[in-house]
Amino acid sequence: MQISAQFDSGNIEVVKADTADDIRLRIKKDHQSDFYQWFHFKLFCEAGEEHTMVIENAGQSAYPDGWKDYSALASYDRETWFRVPTDYDGKALTIRHIPEQESVYYAYFVPYSYERHLDLVQSAQQSLDCYHELLGTTLDGRELNLLVVGEPSEQKNTIWITARQHPGESMAEWLIEGLLQRLLDDEDGIARKLLQQNVFYIVPNMNPDGSVRGHLRTNAVGTNLNREWDKPSLEKSPEVYYVLERMKETGVDMFLDVHGDEALPYNFVAGCEGIPSYDERHKDLEETFKAALLAATPEFQTEYGYTLDKPGEANLSVASTAVGERFRCLAYTLEMPFKDNANLPDEDFGWSAPRCQRLGEDLLTAIWQVSPKLRG
Repeated sequence: MQISAQFDSGNIEVVKADTADDIRLRIKKDHQSDFYQWFHFKLFCEAGEEHTMVIENAGQSAYPDGWKDYSALASYDRETWFRVPTDYDGKALTIRHIPEQESVYYAYFVPYSYERHLDLVQSAQQSLDCYHELLGTTLDGRELNLLVVGEPSEQKNTIWITARQHPGESMAEWLIEGLLQRLLDDEDGIARKLLQQNVFYIVPNMNPDGSVRGHLRTNAVGTNLNREWDKPSLEKSPEVYYVLERMKETGVDMFLDVHGDEALPYNFVAGCEGIPSYDERHKDLEETFKAALLAATPEFQTEYGYTLDKPGEANLSVASTAVGERFRCLAYTLEMPFKDNANLPDEDFGWSAPRCQRLGEDLLTAIWQVSPKLRG
């Protein structure tokens, strides 16, 4: 028996792995940070024998409420990921599984590898409607990629979509993959209509360093990028710095920042009610978008979410509120679950990569509905 995490987005520390019924593990902290919750490891073992894997430090993780009613994911082929029995006692997370094959992967959510990210970018740029820009490089020397979809024009709305500021929220890039597949489909009527009136600026992965390092929430030097939008720096947060500088060049009429929430088992949005410039126009744009997304998919809901900010009390270091205030535009944080959508539960797979992709497709329907109002 052997446990390994020496691969893209791997994260686990082996405390003890002498017997299948008492494997003791710990999740490593993000580099130069106290955040941790993402795990991803491979087990080599005897097939057909139950393995009990205890993550000892789960109770001290960044979001311990995220372990309640949570089930870990497993995969034999790294394509199909399924849920396995998981228990949380308030201190430790216990995963129990009888592997059917000699090696199996386990993860907090379905991983989205850096190689797949590079493939996504190269595939998108094959479309005549897509232009690939290199915004800059990260602190580990990786590319920060921007995909421009549609022909830029002063008469068109400028729509920015960013994903995976928090690298462990891999569902965000799965959503982007689905959104891009539909947006670049020249036989899709909504996609064609959207590109007549809008140009999209899409950053599929805002935090490639943290993604490869197996971080939950931070970049290569322990910076939470979603708290850097008021004063980003090349030393701590070049990813935000480069994106914001490009936004200043293009302007922004709509902004979506895609995330995952550890605790809440729902898809929801967080808006800009607390920014200083919030007014009836902004409120109408938010309500139009939410109503359109509710009509487009039962995966979305508005009953559960974050507590609304009081007027003037928004945190302007957060992406959606910072961009919404700076550009006086519709700006939302979109959150997806790590667990399952409690309104449409799936015992075998929970909230999954295919469901993320389909939500990305459905987002375009909602954007199409609100886009005529964006400059109104």
